[in-house]
Amino acid sequence: MAYVNSTRAASGGFQNRLTAVSRYIRDAMVRRRMYNQTARELNALTDRELADLGIHRADIPQIALQAACGK
Repeated sequence: MAYVNSTRAASGGFQNRLTAVSRYIRDAMVRRRMYNQTARELNALTDRELADLGIHRADIPQIALQAACGK
């Protein structure tokens, strides 16, 4: 009778995981800063200036999200 015994090798140490988490947090902070800056700048425009750009004030959060995350 035969059987298979397999073991998984660790795919990275604690240092690699810690580096990945810190990179994720840093990237999230950068995206949040860009979102806030974009929203702040668009909110500073008058309704007339927004209309000239073809933007409704209600669209500002979505536009800021696109600017920050590319979605």
